[in-house]
Amino acid sequence: MNQKTYRVLEYNKIMDQLKAEAASEMAKKIISDMKPLVDVTLIEELLAETTEAVSVIVHKGNLPLGSFYDIEDSLHLARKGATLNMKQLLQILYNLHVAQNVFSFLKSDLPRLPIIHEISELISIQKNLEANIDRCILSEDEMSDNASPDLKQIRRSIIRQNEAVRNKMNQILNSSDNRTLLQDAIVTMRQGRFVIPVKQEHKAKFPGIVHDQSSTGATLFIEPQAIVTLNNELRELELAEKAEMERILAELSSNVAEHYHEILNNQELLIKLDLIFAKGKLSLRHKGTDVKLSEEGVLDIKNGRHPLLNQAKVVPINVSLGKEYDTLVITGPNTGGKTVTLKTVGLLAMMIQSGLHIPASSGSTMPVFTKIYADIGDEQSIEQSLSTFSSHMNNIVDIVQSTDSETLVLLDELGAGTDPTEGAALAIAVLDDLYSKGAHTIATTHYTELKKYAIETHGVQNASMEFNVETLSPTYKLTIGIPGKSNAFEISEKLGLPSEIIRKARTLLDKGEIEFENVITQIEEDKKLAEAERDEAILINSEMKRQKDELDKRLKKLEEQKEHILMKAREEARDMVREAKELADQVQKELKDLDKMDSAAERHALYNENRRRIKSVDSKYRETIQTVENQNPIDASKLKVGDRVKVLTMGQNGELLSLPDDKGDLFVQIGSLKAKINIKSLMLINDGTKKKAAPKTSKYGNLYRSKAQNISLSINVRGKNLDDAVMDVDKYLDDAYMAGLKEVTVIHGRGEGILRTGLHEIFKKHKHVDSYRKGAFNEGGDGVTVVTLK
Repeated sequence: MNQKTYRVLEYNKIMDQLKAEAASEMAKKIISDMKPLVDVTLIEELLAETTEAVSVIVHKGNLPLGSFYDIEDSLHLARKGATLNMKQLLQILYNLHVAQNVFSFLKSDLPRLPIIHEISELISIQKNLEANIDRCILSEDEMSDNASPDLKQIRRSIIRQNEAVRNKMNQILNSSDNRTLLQDAIVTMRQGRFVIPVKQEHKAKFPGIVHDQSSTGATLFIEPQAIVTLNNELRELELAEKAEMERILAELSSNVAEHYHEILNNQELLIKLDLIFAKGKLSLRHKGTDVKLSEEGVLDIKNGRHPLLNQAKVVPINVSLGKEYDTLVITGPNTGGKTVTLKTVGLLAMMIQSGLHIPASSGSTMPVFTKIYADIGDEQSIEQSLSTFSSHMNNIVDIVQSTDSETLVLLDELGAGTDPTEGAALAIAVLDDLYSKGAHTIATTHYTELKKYAIETHGVQNASMEFNVETLSPTYKLTIGIPGKSNAFEISEKLGLPSEIIRKARTLLDKGEIEFENVITQIEEDKKLAEAERDEAILINSEMKRQKDELDKRLKKLEEQKEHILMKAREEARDMVREAKELADQVQKELKDLDKMDSAAERHALYNENRRRIKSVDSKYRETIQTVENQNPIDASKLKVGDRVKVLTMGQNGELLSLPDDKGDLFVQIGSLKAKINIKSLMLINDGTKKKAAPKTSKYGNLYRSKAQNISLSINVRGKNLDDAVMDVDKYLDDAYMAGLKEVTVIHGRGEGILRTGLHEIFKKHKHVDSYRKGAFNEGGDGVTVVTLK
């Protein structure tokens, strides 16, 4: 790949984006030198690295690299025995911190990532060295007192000596004998010694060592003789401090040298991870995906987007080469996106071969090209006295001479810049030559001859960039299989060119050309219609599959519920039979013992005990009706014979046959049964008013009487599917309403809540339902719904 290809396809801008995602200058330098690879194994490994980095960022966030330092030179110096300064040691400390953080970050809460985990396992953690440097060095020019006990002691001595010197200097300054001798009553420093500014004329009166004088010579800076010894001692302490600091730095440098290989290897690993995660971050920035490398030479880009354009506005393209055809001829109007398509294909190919994800849909494939050539743009050269055509032909000559079966060739406006007839003939000849060499070629053109050539030539395919004539704007959508129109007449007419001029222009065209363009237009319209119908069919098929899957799931769930219920019933039945058999055997044994008993009282007691036990077991497995507490006791004075009542103890409806006696007992007709019931167990269901007897000829009256006599206060739909349950409950509510019931219970069970939710939706809009509520604890709880009727 030559430099011109890199420049034309703007590969350097992608590398600039990648560098912006890197943390270290070392990684950025490597990126600056990156070029597309041609080794399939290496490319696959680089793509796998990018995929793993994306996975880490999505699961846990960015790698905590920071801007770590290049410490290679410092490590070499330490290895040679040199003493590192505090800045160099701090940089090494920072890199040790980063290595520790990266190792901890990649150690947990992540899926198995072979490449990244292998790199992280090689990171060496130097806790002792890290702790020692951190303890000793505070900043680039400050060492901690805790660096060593000797250093701490020396610094304490320096503080005390400074105080002694200052106290002595203050005595000298405050002496009344010296006030007239001093220029200023201050203490200053010269050459690391404490001095006092003395007037020149009083030099002889102030014994001491002169260290400096003012620019005018009027002031001398004298170290008083009385503190020379103190200053000497202070200087000795400062030299001791410096020597101890040098010793500590030398010791730390020696420790660094001991771990030379580990620390240097850590830096290489961090640079590698920095580069990998820069690729991952760029992938997320582009919304990129991994692609499969095709060994068969198939290029198939699905919804590819140019990575340098606004991703929210760029129109995705679908391009394929290497299956039925190796050459693609793209036609269409100017500014329609033909050149962008060429650049997109070329740049995406170079990104993949650099180990980068591309902004395209998953399932895209790309071969590995050993060469990529691009002849795009205005190549006119004034310096070389070359026209646009000549410059393009120079490029094409180089391309034709170097092309082989592993080459991608991108040609923009092939054959342009010269006589159209000759240009078209040259273009066809060039495409033929490239095809014969097995190259993957994409060329753009306006020539009708190339459209015809693509139609009639095996291995060559037409494509077009769509254009909206109504809005005079391109759609940037690439359509493969149909040549494009220039739309020159349509665009001119929309722009206001007189219609007579356009008609005249059409008459000047060859009849065959006009028919060819009309055929293209019709094919394009038919294809759009077919695509619309195909998309609709896909949607319908998808919806049908979804519904089938949902029904299959529901059926499977019902079968599981059915099996569970049957299994539970079998277990209960086995328990009943077992317990009954055990009781029967025991009673039979005890009955045999009755004959042996002399006392009638004992025989009677044993007989009664056995009866009690049998009754207890019988009641245990008998389905009993829960007694519902009467929330609205009936006023006996308001009862009339013929009133419709609900018998709470039996859960049945009936008709009053008599009024209550002194004990509150009365007779109720329940179907064909006449029962004696206490008034406390009754509840009016028709507000005390007797229904008028319907005429014998009224079938609705007979129906009402039948419903009222036979309707139950509850309906059980457990185990049914939702559709059947809805039908049964709907009919039951109609019957209950006709029977005059005010409140009924729907038993649907708990389960997964499908029946409950579905029935509640029905209750919300049912014509007979006034309200509904979940059952109370003694009514069945979540397994029932109590419905109040209008």
